[in-house]
Amino acid sequence: MKRKELYQKVIAYFEEAMPVAETELHYDNAFQLLVAVVLSAQCTDKRVNMVTPHLFEDYPTPETMALATPEVIYEYIRSVSYPNNKAKHLVSLSKTLLSDYQGEIPDNLEELIKLPGVGRKTANVIQAVYFNKAAMAVDTHVFRVSHRIGLVSSKCTTPYAVERELVKNIPEKIIPKAHHWLILHGRYVCQARKPKCESCGLLGICQRKI
Repeated sequence: MKRKELYQKVIAYFEEAMPVAETELHYDNAFQLLVAVVLSAQCTDKRVNMVTPHLFEDYPTPETMALATPEVIYEYIRSVSYPNNKAKHLVSLSKTLLSDYQGEIPDNLEELIKLPGVGRKTANVIQAVYFNKAAMAVDTHVFRVSHRIGLVSSKCTTPYAVERELVKNIPEKIIPKAHHWLILHGRYVCQARKPKCESCGLLGICQRKI
């Protein structure tokens, strides 16, 4: 099967099986989403959603969080992965938002990655989820699923290479949703250690590259 046909079949499947696909992180505004995504690095969304309600109640804006210390923020997020570094990032990015962006969250990659603790993947999540831009964030789920299904070749050995290949082949208007399709499929079906192939609707066309 040619890759173009494979993409068409995969997209058709997800459009029917998962017409609504959204982030599982809880947030009320762009700042809260940014904080949640930073916290979610190498951590489950479920765990992040357990700590953010109290954090957002006391520090709902960049203005309030910029006045906190990393030591104080640490106490709120101590159960997530790498809480020390993330606490420092959250205070620093809040200060940067105030000093450089009037407290507003930038809507483009170039500016987002200037924020402490924000890399390309986090920036792409913000662009796709909040600003509905055609940005493909490649986390471990997207990387794994893309290779297993056969959407990308074995030569795509980095997240950036996978991102470029997916963006090239997926229609621009559905890229934000496709990002969630691949994440959720990897989280609940095409799991790393024991993929649930017997219940996967893509079994007939999956290339199982890895």
